Amino acid sequence: MKVEVINRRTALRRLLYIAGGTLLLPACYRQSGKETIALTHLVIDEEQENLMAELVETIIPASDTPGGKELLLHLFVFKMVDDCHKPEDQADFAAGLASFAACSREKMGQDFRQLTTDQRIVFLESIEEMANEQVKRFYAITKRRTIQGYTNSKYVMTDLKKYELVPGRYNGYFKMG
Repeated sequence: MKVEVINRRTALRRLLYIAGGTLLLPACYRQSGKETIALTHLVIDEEQENLMAELVETIIPASDTPGGKELLLHLFVFKMVDDCHKPEDQADFAAGLASFAACSREKMGQDFRQLTTDQRIVFLESIEEMANEQVKRFYAITKRRTIQGYTNSKYVMTDLKKYELVPGRYNGYFKMG
């Protein structure tokens, strides 16, 4: 039987690899139930965050440009509601988020995240006719903040909009009257 002798440096290196792996592994699966960003007034769990990510992706889908999920617009919506809205609006938003998921299951027979893109669009269009005011208010806030987040995102401001200083480019061939 051959006995392998291991030196101290190799043993410490292996120990650090194992310790690092045990610290990193839970972060890869992230089943903590906690939100990604720190919020002061809203209490959002991981399931609600994932639902919001799918909702903003449906509002602004990915095409040749990044979609809402890739631009992290769901986090922008949460942060804006948490920082800039009144406590009543925040309470309506949180209640509407819970009601939104329930309405999706009731009306479409499935959770919003499990619906196809076409079914999601049909459901979002039907929100206007719903009697549930919480869901209407929630969707209005979400849609408004999603569009605001997209138009003010780094991608749009740097890659899509080409800003010219005022008064603009000089055109010597332009007729003056």
